[in-house]
Amino acid sequence: MRSVPLSALQHHAFCPRQCALIHNEQAWAENYLTAQGRVLHERVDGGEPETRKGVRFERSVQVSAVWLGMHGVLDMVECDTRSGCLKPVEYKRGKPKTVPSDEIQLCAQALCLEEMTGQTITEGALWYGQTRHRVAVPFSDSLRQAALETVARVRELLESGITPPPKYGKHCKACSLLEWCQPKLLGKDRSRDYVADLFSD
Repeated sequence: MRSVPLSALQHHAFCPRQCALIHNEQAWAENYLTAQGRVLHERVDGGEPETRKGVRFERSVQVSAVWLGMHGVLDMVECDTRSGCLKPVEYKRGKPKTVPSDEIQLCAQALCLEEMTGQTITEGALWYGQTRHRVAVPFSDSLRQAALETVARVRELLESGITPPPKYGKHCKACSLLEWCQPKLLGKDRSRDYVADLFSD
């Protein structure tokens, strides 16, 4: 079973083709959005571990869940020094989304921590740079199921080795791989249909 990078969940939520380009074809390019995100994460990840008001803050925490088949690096994990309870915190460049992709990624992080520690993690948090606001995320049964289903879909995509065809949309303008992907050009390519017609009955 192929281990799914936690970062692939966010890429898949944005665009399955982008996910395959990055994780199967090893394509990468940076634009101003990814640069802003990189700077934010470097600032968060570069800090030293510290304890304040009974909470231990650990940064750039590497996780690996063998049974669930996931791995990655968490921006931050908060640990209550009295109870030992853990809480993953994910930093995002933008603002809260209308779809639960950020919550699903955060919940997958919690599932990794649970497998590694044997501890049940009930809640995490998302911090958004655009609003400079922190949002609490309870890990409900439905969110846990959505996270597991998303991981399964991403694993299926990555194991297939197939890069989905382009589907141009408004989101393409924000994609750092726009020039690599060429969704407008390749989306009009009918060569596959032409070849299929040649050999059809």
